[in-house]
Amino acid sequence: MKTKILLISVITLLLQSLSAEETDSGLNIIPQPNKISMTKGRFSLTKDTRIFYQGTEEVKAIAEKLAKLLNKATGFEYTVKSKTNAKSEIIFKLNNNTCNPESYNIIVNTTRIIVSASTSHGLFNGFQTLRQLFPSDIEGGKSDISHYTIPCLVIDDVPHYSYRGLHLDVSRHFFDKGFIKKYIDMMSIYKFNKFHWHLTDDQGWRIQINKYPLLTTISSNRTDCNGSVSGGCYTQEDIKEVVAYAKERYIDVIPEIEMPGHAVAVLAAYPKLSCTGGPFSVETHWGIFNDVYCAGNEEVFDFLQNVLDEIASLFPYKYIHIGGDECKKTRWERCFKCQSRIKQKGLSNEQELQSYFVNRIEKYLLTKNKQIIGWEEILEGDSISKSATIMSWRGVAAGIQAAKRGNYVIMAPKNYCYFDYYQGVASEEPKAIGGFVPLQEVYSFNPTPIELTPSEAKYILGGQANVWTEYTSTTENIEYMVYPRALALIESLWTNIENKNYTLFENRVHNHYTRLHNANINFSKSADKDSTKQKWLNSQSKTNEKSGY
Repeated sequence: MKTKILLISVITLLLQSLSAEETDSGLNIIPQPNKISMTKGRFSLTKDTRIFYQGTEEVKAIAEKLAKLLNKATGFEYTVKSKTNAKSEIIFKLNNNTCNPESYNIIVNTTRIIVSASTSHGLFNGFQTLRQLFPSDIEGGKSDISHYTIPCLVIDDVPHYSYRGLHLDVSRHFFDKGFIKKYIDMMSIYKFNKFHWHLTDDQGWRIQINKYPLLTTISSNRTDCNGSVSGGCYTQEDIKEVVAYAKERYIDVIPEIEMPGHAVAVLAAYPKLSCTGGPFSVETHWGIFNDVYCAGNEEVFDFLQNVLDEIASLFPYKYIHIGGDECKKTRWERCFKCQSRIKQKGLSNEQELQSYFVNRIEKYLLTKNKQIIGWEEILEGDSISKSATIMSWRGVAAGIQAAKRGNYVIMAPKNYCYFDYYQGVASEEPKAIGGFVPLQEVYSFNPTPIELTPSEAKYILGGQANVWTEYTSTTENIEYMVYPRALALIESLWTNIENKNYTLFENRVHNHYTRLHNANINFSKSADKDSTKQKWLNSQSKTNEKSGY
């Protein structure tokens, strides 16, 4: 039996290798496009090359992004025109292809590059692929223009999943809007399209709410064990600026406002929203705490609705993430108001009380034309609305359960997608929360479990990596934990399985080290260490033994 399984694995890897070689063609593009055809010759950029656009102002803006990069990298002055009349030209245009709105086409011959798509979003994706076809100096270096050549080819590309997300926790440690923009910039280069902004937790509230000023003056600051004050809060103008910045890069921003748990920072400012009345302080330790919003108190819902009114006006995308994870029920079990609510609503227990809480918030947000995402725990109680989207994080079981019951799902299982876990041998790495998620493990992530039927699999929107910051307090550390693992994740979300091959991907990652360096990203090389690879292989061996392999 073991021999048979091993033989099947080898054949599968071989077939993947052959398929990937047909599309990889030695090009250092991440994520790997799903269809590449190589032709003869090369296009060479010259000082006389012209950049043209056909279509809307959005198309012009995309063409101007390329011109700006080339101007800085080559020292020449490329401008964008609306009419073509050059012997060497790069053209951005919209076409009538109504396939996937994020798909694009690139045709390169010896005198012309044409980037086309049916939408500006697809065209932007095409621009990012073209960007990667040019030398890595385009990201911030400077080199002779003779290096700016591209092989003649045709690329027809379309993403496998519509949801390709990166998360960032700014509640445990605050990061200013300048870094948030840099984070979004890097996401856009690699075709991520959703930024999940974790803005509130027990250790800090990070967004200005005009109706509740104490959230800014009290909930956003904490005094750590060493006596230092840790804090920070984005103004509403900061939020608008970041959202507009992300929109220019075709990234939707999803705010997370935690409820009913992870609320101690709020309770420090407004203790009447708790079951006990406090007093409370903004938490200085990491963990899960007993004090949560009182589910039997009408003032809690008034407060949250007022907060969500302002949140909904700041974030135009359809989703708002409401948390819902790790809510202890200890206080609810002993709270007269919560127990009265259970009795009044005919609920069976505190799990159903949480479902009541979440469903009530969702109904309110639907009146604002917003839909909710919640962590997988909102499934507990088994009465959550079918219109809620589930983010599966403890594994894939909750995602399977949700898809089977007809809820949309975003897969973010911690054993593949938690970038606060170690990526190398702990003694050789910056301190992390624990766990082990090396580059190769991220690359093996498949968001669609084999347990789902084709009709059930349609509920899997895609996947996301989560970056929690209990032990990651600097921007340099954030970058180190995210890159290059984010490159493995995006290829698992964009590229069809038959076009994936880890060996070829690893080669492309090495070529992207220079690109990341030129973009001033503090990336990790942990995957290059033999000790890391051996530890990953050992972990795989133990997994296979447990599975009977």
